[in-house]
Amino acid sequence: MVEKDTTGAEFQDAQPLVSEWRRFQRVFFSRGVVMFGLIILLLFVFTAIFAGWLAPYDPYKPGVGKSLFQPSKDHLLGTDIFGRDTLSRLIYGSRTALMVGFISVGVGSIIGITLGVIAGYSGGISFMVIMRAMDAFMCFPMILLALVVASVLGGGIQNVIIALSVATIPGYARISCGLTLSIKENDYILAQRAMGASNRGTMLRHILPNAFPPLIVLMTTQLGSLILAEAGLSFLGIGIEPPGAAWGAMVNDGYKYLLNNPVLSFAPGLAIMLVVFAFNMVGDGMRDALDPRLRGLL
Repeated sequence: MVEKDTTGAEFQDAQPLVSEWRRFQRVFFSRGVVMFGLIILLLFVFTAIFAGWLAPYDPYKPGVGKSLFQPSKDHLLGTDIFGRDTLSRLIYGSRTALMVGFISVGVGSIIGITLGVIAGYSGGISFMVIMRAMDAFMCFPMILLALVVASVLGGGIQNVIIALSVATIPGYARISCGLTLSIKENDYILAQRAMGASNRGTMLRHILPNAFPPLIVLMTTQLGSLILAEAGLSFLGIGIEPPGAAWGAMVNDGYKYLLNNPVLSFAPGLAIMLVVFAFNMVGDGMRDALDPRLRGLL
């Protein structure tokens, strides 16, 4: 009896390995809603960076037009109660939202991830102290915790950033701690320990890079939540102080004139909705593109 040579067929049926970047491109850019969100974010960032050139008027100067002037060719979105151009304030409000969102995510993620990795890798008393403190913070919803901190510190962009950063630390700490507890049990981590590698080197070179993809997705979706939280604080009057341009404060100033001049509230409200929607869609796209179950497939 002649034996069949199945070795060649098995190699032919094996799926070819594909680079991670090509797989990321295929998954991320294949969804229309993700591309729509990405375009909105690019326009948002472009508007925030070049607000000084795009704004037709000084957003802080009163009396550039008549008070509560209806939209016209001179003032495309009209003016507010002080005669300030609404479009200019809307454009400069994107800069405020971008600054608050990115700085708050950066500060909160660095502190939270550091605490989570230390707690998960060290264990023992470090784990108990850090995670029980994070549990105490998580008893309060993020917006409520930010509201309490902002009320204590007062208004202003710096205090808003501090309040939102503190409110986001527990979420990053919990997720990074869970990922660290899972990753540190892998064989290559045990091999590093057996070879005498330092704890700091193991955490920086092996645990943190392997835990980073889920954390990137969390940061992306968190940006939209923080922009919405900043708008909520400004709407309540404890966020960006006047005459600073903030979308939440603009909604608060304009809701009194909904019947006569609804664009004063609808324009910043629509901007908040689009930016939060865009960040959520891009975050969902990144989550799918970084899913480890899809690795190795074209």
